[in-house]
Amino acid sequence: MKKALIPLVVFAVLVVFLALGLTRDPSVVPSPLINKPAPNFVAPQLMAPDKQFAAKDMLGQVWLLNVWASWCVACRQEHPVLMEFAKAKIVPLIGLDYKDVPAEGLKWLARFGDPYDVTITDRDGRIGIDFGVYGVPETFLIDKAGMIRHKHIGPVTDEALRDTIVPLIRELQK
Repeated sequence: MKKALIPLVVFAVLVVFLALGLTRDPSVVPSPLINKPAPNFVAPQLMAPDKQFAAKDMLGQVWLLNVWASWCVACRQEHPVLMEFAKAKIVPLIGLDYKDVPAEGLKWLARFGDPYDVTITDRDGRIGIDFGVYGVPETFLIDKAGMIRHKHIGPVTDEALRDTIVPLIRELQK
């Protein structure tokens, strides 16, 4: 009799785990890099490929790294929000053109506007891999010591800026 109940108990446990999983927000994917040093990288600038940009160039500043691509539909959705955010000059906004053809990235910025202080290219996706990028767009908030303090998955929205990102920036700038 007891052996007959084992499959039923296992099934009930699986149903509970499935139900719990379905209640979670799929856009909230915890990053193992939060509160860890941002990966060190050196990459060519999109606008000036002969010039390099390195993560260490930002030490001493709070900054945002926005991972985007010209082929990314959701990036087009967040772009007007980033354009408005950039006008406020709250922190440097660095763009990472991910797995993209540089000429396409340049055309995209020319067409929709360039909110970035600097845009770098990541044609092979290695920098994105080091940051644990699941897909574009993703945005990372990095503090003065080069530590990742927040990861936003998906398009940045006005609400995300107002409720989460800007308050964290203000706190880190103290």
